[in-house]
Amino acid sequence: VAPGILGYDQAASDNGHIIGPVIATFSFIALWEATHDVRKWNYPLGIWLLLAPWVLGYGLTVAIISDMVVGVLVVLFSAVPQKIEGRYGGGWAALWKSDPEHMADHNRKNFN
Repeated sequence: VAPGILGYDQAASDNGHIIGPVIATFSFIALWEATHDVRKWNYPLGIWLLLAPWVLGYGLTVAIISDMVVGVLVVLFSAVPQKIEGRYGGGWAALWKSDPEHMADHNRKNFN
């Protein structure tokens, strides 16, 4: 939203239109407890926002400040841990286990 509201130059605007939706997508996916680790994919994007004004040569001070503030916030919010309350399968390795942990709880509930 910032590129349109603040009137960024072309490089800053293009960067905002690409990186912004990617950060929002990773953040939305990370809301679910089982996929919370996706939040870590925002680290390099937040760091990119901190470096982009100098790498891309932004012309506006407001664009530099905006990217710096958002970059710091993305890195900080991506570092917030979430308490995991449930177990969700164990990934592909669960296919080769004879009695995976997530199925052990399920079997106890059904047979007791």
